Amino acid sequence: MASRSADKKPVGFATQLTAGGIAGAMEALCCQPLDTIKVRMQLSKSGSAPGTKPRGFLATGAMIVRRETPLALYKGLGAVLSGIVPKMAIRFASFERYKAWLADKSTGQTSVGGIFIAGLGAGTTEAVLVVTPMEVVKIRLQAQQHSLADPLEAPRYRNAGHAVYAIVREEGARALYRGVSLTALRQATNQGANFTAYQELKRLAHRWQPDRAGAELPSWQHMAIGLVSGAMGPFSNAPIDTIKTRLQKAEATPGQSAFQRIAAIARDMWRQEGFRSFYKGITPRVLRVAPGQAIVFAVYERVRRVMEDLEGSSEDRIHMRVCGMRAARARPFARARSEHPPSYAKL
Repeated sequence: MASRSADKKPVGFATQLTAGGIAGAMEALCCQPLDTIKVRMQLSKSGSAPGTKPRGFLATGAMIVRRETPLALYKGLGAVLSGIVPKMAIRFASFERYKAWLADKSTGQTSVGGIFIAGLGAGTTEAVLVVTPMEVVKIRLQAQQHSLADPLEAPRYRNAGHAVYAIVREEGARALYRGVSLTALRQATNQGANFTAYQELKRLAHRWQPDRAGAELPSWQHMAIGLVSGAMGPFSNAPIDTIKTRLQKAEATPGQSAFQRIAAIARDMWRQEGFRSFYKGITPRVLRVAPGQAIVFAVYERVRRVMEDLEGSSEDRIHMRVCGMRAARARPFARARSEHPPSYAKL
């Protein structure tokens, strides 16, 4: 019996955009509290005094809930949702496009190195087009330590739209792209490791299950593979992410270049908080990114499969309709030939 994937057509660009966007929205709704805790830990100066320890993951989350209500864990969700849908759509669509460009023309297969380069390209693309301005707005909203239960305690930024307006008015449009180089470096290394690990683990899963040769893996296996591959990036670039977070939270210093600001932040962290400060927030980041990628890959593969089936069934219906119309046109001619056979048929 022919396999499912042996005769299926390449996934369309619109399918990649739609599936990636839906997957991104599901990830944001499930994982936003972990991201808020991560940002607060990265911005915290706790543990800098001699003899004190930095505030941990659970303690940070409990403090936010106690001081600002549980809804505070979803601060910045509007900015994330408005950015993560196009981010995931661009990520998957650009990765598939770069992967196709790097594929061997004779076999159609992409090498491990080609997949890594495609992942680097996808991460850089999403960082420049979507992620950097989204993260600047999100971090500004998440850094506000106001109680949502007290209407008299007005925050500086009311919501994502107001934050964009205020940042552009007070600091200029370029402020939305503060830290773009670090963001691009973080996203590139994230997606290079993420897609390479995911594709290789997926290939191993097919190899270990010969009965599924050429067939789609079940959703729980996509989720498990995404969980493992999603943890690769945070461990490889945690210092970049921490410096980026502090850079995007702060306002620019006049006369200081981006490189000087990055160097100053890194130098102050090293002197005042030590080496461990570069890995602040690594626990919630892994707990957020790894399950987030598990959700993203499982939802993406499922939505893509459903859309492929819908496209295939619609093409089949069109084909059957065309065949039916041709058969209907042919019937009167066949009836006429049977009622009035040609003269040579009477001989």
